Amino acid sequence: FTSPLHFPGTSEEVAPPVQQCFMVPKKEINVVSDMAKWKRSQAYADYMGFILTLNEGVRGKKLTCEYKVSEPIEKLVALLNTLDRWIDETPPVDQPSRFGNKAFRTWYAKLDQEAEKLVSAVIPKRLADAAPEVAVYLKESVGNSTRIDYGTGHEAAFAAFLCCLCKIGVLRVDDQMAIVFKVFNRYLEVMRKLQKTYRMEPAGSQGVWGLDDFQFLPFIWGSSQLIDHPSLEPRHFVDEKVVNENHKDFMFLECILFITEMKTGPFAEHSNQLWNISAVPSWSKVNQGLIRMYKAECLEKFPVIQHFKFGSLLPIQPVTS
Repeated sequence: FTSPLHFPGTSEEVAPPVQQCFMVPKKEINVVSDMAKWKRSQAYADYMGFILTLNEGVRGKKLTCEYKVSEPIEKLVALLNTLDRWIDETPPVDQPSRFGNKAFRTWYAKLDQEAEKLVSAVIPKRLADAAPEVAVYLKESVGNSTRIDYGTGHEAAFAAFLCCLCKIGVLRVDDQMAIVFKVFNRYLEVMRKLQKTYRMEPAGSQGVWGLDDFQFLPFIWGSSQLIDHPSLEPRHFVDEKVVNENHKDFMFLECILFITEMKTGPFAEHSNQLWNISAVPSWSKVNQGLIRMYKAECLEKFPVIQHFKFGSLLPIQPVTS
């Protein structure tokens, strides 16, 4: 792959490289010193390239705008709808502790069992061999079933899942807006429902020092959506009225709405980092700052990256180009 994230050509004839040998991704970052391998890896370059490509793709665009919805996008939404339905079929159980409802383990066991089948329904027959590799990222993207927690590492696994689908040519360059607005947005809705239903703990939460207990990417892409907005400035997102009137158009405000539903007390206290961000003069500065923060606080932190898995599509090998 030539550019940081090359999306394969848009003509239907383009088949992925024939010599591709898929493999089940595995852990490669075992000690802190392994982090250097990750930062030099093809996986890191491709992952970051993917995040930034999408960041540009949604710049200045509303969630409600018109964009192309391909068949694979529709199939991914159907997959997420299935996960959502399973939540309804797996109600929380009565238990003494308030957090970490054990019914999540039942829900997760179903995903664990069905993940390859779900992925196979999204990818064409000729790529069937890729399903076991790609399915690992889907399974990693919903939280940890032992600890019943969820955090930015799980979110990164979902972005990696989508990145892999681009690398095998299932998703294409003209799917960019739909990847964020339709698929990732639906993923967020399902994750919020999981977090609420099973009262999941934030994974490795930094308390008020993190951006949010659970997500990071919608703040990056959501701030890009707001770049050059004629009237909404960063200082406005702490205004309840502005959030209520505009959240359906902007991912960033949707995140703020969710936080205010889940937390009580003054915004400046429960979401200190976001409060600080509201003082930044422009959305492009917010966007650049969040990308730097994402690298430093998520992608360069051993507790997050030690769980990341590497295969043939996101290899641990050093960047070749």
